Amino acid sequence: MPEVAASPAADAAPVEVAAFDFDATLTRRDTLLPYLLRGLGWPRFVWALLLSGPWLAAFALRLMSNHRAKARLLRVALGGRTEAEIARWTDTFVRDYLPAQWQPDMLARLRRHQDLGHCCVIVSASPGIYLHEGGRVLGMDGVLCTELASLDGALTGEMATPNCHGQEKVRRLQAWLAHRCLKKAVVLHAYGDSSGDVPLLNLADYGYYQGQPWVRKPTAHRAAPRA
Repeated sequence: MPEVAASPAADAAPVEVAAFDFDATLTRRDTLLPYLLRGLGWPRFVWALLLSGPWLAAFALRLMSNHRAKARLLRVALGGRTEAEIARWTDTFVRDYLPAQWQPDMLARLRRHQDLGHCCVIVSASPGIYLHEGGRVLGMDGVLCTELASLDGALTGEMATPNCHGQEKVRRLQAWLAHRCLKKAVVLHAYGDSSGDVPLLNLADYGYYQGQPWVRKPTAHRAAPRA
């Protein structure tokens, strides 16, 4: 992955980095809806889906971006929830729900990278309100995700960062690596399961899509922003 090497004169050994998507890669399935369901309870969860229905339907029909549909759902479901309430939701979700959702084979790959001393990071569109705690439980070196805005101790329901999906995953990871690795070259391993992971897989030296080796697309855009 020469794009993130800050200096060809660097004499340090390359840093091995393993970047993992979260939903349906480290876990068996999507985690946002189960998180909202467990936090809101059925009546409020169904109401949030109804209020977001047109946006979600438009996304399903490819008439609206992932970002806009997700922003609507988050605004309806989480706007006004206090940070203390969200912390309680997250504690029970990570403790009681996530342990049964880990993908055994992918967890084994993560542990192998960690045993080898590789730098391991989650790069996911899932929200940071629970992903940071999930990353802490897994012993990750970093969590790059969709952050949510708060004001006066409560969530506004708005995103504080762009949705960490598609090309945004590449941008976020490269910025993180440029800050963390400084003048060291990087060898990147990447794991994903959906079209939103393709830009990251194309960036990687070793990519894996749904557990299988990824063949980089010959037309993939791999240009990197300057550090």
